[in-house]
Amino acid sequence: MKKCLYTCKKLDVACPVTECRNWIDYTPDFNCVFEAVKNNNDMTLRECSKRLGISFVRVKQIEDVALKKISHLLIKEAI
Repeated sequence: MKKCLYTCKKLDVACPVTECRNWIDYTPDFNCVFEAVKNNNDMTLRECSKRLGISFVRVKQIEDVALKKISHLLIKEAI
């Protein structure tokens, strides 16, 4: 757990550090990606889009690009 998340949980406040690369605008998860993953484990694309404040379609596009990159890496590793 990140030190800042630990501090926020201890003080029971959402993280105010918007410059953090793990910050999301979702106060139920203390504005932290790590807390969102810890609390929810597997999330649907719709749940991710709600937390990230972007459309479901955009999350699907990002997922497709990530899966394509992973498949290329696996193919290169197999060769």
